[in-house]
Amino acid sequence: MFPVITASVPLLEPPGWAIAQRELFDLLDTAWRQFARDYTGPDGRLVYRGGLTTRDGVDDFYETFFNWPQLYLLGGADDLLGEAERHWAGVTRQLTELGMLSEEYERGYDWFHQGESLLLLYFLCMAAPERWRERAVRFAELYVDPAHGNYDPEHRIIRRPHNGSDPGREGLFDGDSYPWLPQEARMYGFPLEWLVPTGAEQPTTDPDPRLGEQMRRRMGVGDTAVNLAVSGLVFNALLLSGDRRYRDWLADYVGAWRERAAANGGVLPDNVAPDGTVGGLLEGRWYGGHYGWSWPHGWYSVGHAAIVAALSAATATGDDGYTDLVRPALDTIIGQGKVMAFTDADSSLESKWTVQLGPDVDTPTLHVPYRYGDHGWFDHNPMLMGVPAALWHHSGSRDDRERLERLRAAAGHDWRTVRSFRSKEEAGHEEPWFAYLSGDNPDYPERILAAAQAQVRHRLARMEHYRGLDVPEADIHLWQQSNPVVTEALVQLTWGGPQVVYNGGLQQARVRYYDANARRPGLPPSVAALVSRIEPEETVVELVNLDPLATRSVIVQAGAFAEHHIRTARHNVCDDPSWIGDLYDYGHREPVVTSSSIAPDGPWLQVELPPSTRISLTLELELRACTPSYVSPFEAGPASGSA
Repeated sequence: MFPVITASVPLLEPPGWAIAQRELFDLLDTAWRQFARDYTGPDGRLVYRGGLTTRDGVDDFYETFFNWPQLYLLGGADDLLGEAERHWAGVTRQLTELGMLSEEYERGYDWFHQGESLLLLYFLCMAAPERWRERAVRFAELYVDPAHGNYDPEHRIIRRPHNGSDPGREGLFDGDSYPWLPQEARMYGFPLEWLVPTGAEQPTTDPDPRLGEQMRRRMGVGDTAVNLAVSGLVFNALLLSGDRRYRDWLADYVGAWRERAAANGGVLPDNVAPDGTVGGLLEGRWYGGHYGWSWPHGWYSVGHAAIVAALSAATATGDDGYTDLVRPALDTIIGQGKVMAFTDADSSLESKWTVQLGPDVDTPTLHVPYRYGDHGWFDHNPMLMGVPAALWHHSGSRDDRERLERLRAAAGHDWRTVRSFRSKEEAGHEEPWFAYLSGDNPDYPERILAAAQAQVRHRLARMEHYRGLDVPEADIHLWQQSNPVVTEALVQLTWGGPQVVYNGGLQQARVRYYDANARRPGLPPSVAALVSRIEPEETVVELVNLDPLATRSVIVQAGAFAEHHIRTARHNVCDDPSWIGDLYDYGHREPVVTSSSIAPDGPWLQVELPPSTRISLTLELELRACTPSYVSPFEAGPASGSA
């Protein structure tokens, strides 16, 4: 068994955050069940009678459920895991019938979208590793084993931007030209800008038809930086199997991109020709690859892929040097930043930031360029905070924290502000969360939980409005926009981690929990948790048992993958029975609270929470001192520790 601490501090006035947290769990339980009734069929597939006319669309089906098993891992209902698995199976059958999958895997598409598709799989693996191991390892082998045609070990590249289970799927599109959508063409322009007419002749919706052939020849083969997101798939296989081959592959592939970035002055290039040369098909340009720096999203796609790869390789190998895949590019775009109002920026992501900034769209603040082309840096937006926040959370380094402080100082808007919005990434509240962890946003837990409730209720109303609709192809995003499961607040508050990097990342967390009695992941019923500090030296978490009658037993795990080592655990103790008073004392005395500590000497400890008790734990962690894996404390066997 694990070292056991028994909470003894009485819970007399439950904190507002604890009540609000359990209310959110209850609301989410109602909401996901309603969504399943309204939008899915008997076998778990989505209600959809259309077809898919391009290679796009797989991600939209899986994304709808991406955070359902994540909610289970946080402490959602017992049957939620089985429901999430049923929806994965139903959607997989549905997409196979639509011709989008082969052997349950994407036939061939870019990793900006594949990363989104796979989040559901990753959380299912985390929640039920034994059931998902074979399938996830089989998927990773598509890239690790060169026989499948995706990986070239000689040049250390993935052979093409559209890759997957079908080696015959070549290029970037079927037919003669890219399937341009007028709205996207207006927002993002066109790739290979030096080949597209400029000035008065610049097209708005349909470029020179010769561009399709140029895209196929110059962008449809070789590696592209967004392929780095495949690292999440391979790291997932490592966590499931422990097979050294996956660690070695990550070191090889991510290491190659790390070398290319170093040779490019530190900034990650976005393209590699089939012969292994950067810019080999683009007249020497380090930019211009598919989903790269120039088109369509720039840092929004390159930054996400880079942080996924950096954290996967660093955690797998223990070498934090891989995080330098991100820092120079991040600091370069910050150095190119300008202070302006968003309404004056040349942003291609207007819909995202208009909602997230709210009234501050007119407030001058730091904007950084997301894209680079022949004419230099362009497409200015507020900083995508998920990337520097994930980097700081992983490293805990002073430099990475100071970068966040500088970004806060350069912001014209108040980082303590909490707005109720739900982005596609189910993220975007990193700024007020960081302010809370810095000690100057004390009301954040209650406010972010209230914002989360508002979003759930908003989506329930949207579901009511669109109930019974046959979703046509053009509106398949309705599912994501109506998904009422919101998890960002629970991830930040209970796990002490940022929301998962949306384009293919694996979850970060300072702590996770298991219900010791139910022998499953997540907080037990009636238990609330709050992580209020995640410094390198210590992590502070409070556990509250709101149940006035039942004892709850919680196993606290250090790290998302039990990768951290708990050196010591200090905790508060009440051994003063006099606070209860005698029969004729109509009030109560404040209990006398002292402290004690244990040395768990491993990644787990157990906390017994008698009825109406609370406990504060200050954990001294040695970060990433243990081998990361999905193994649960029930499988790991006993851990040593001394009281």
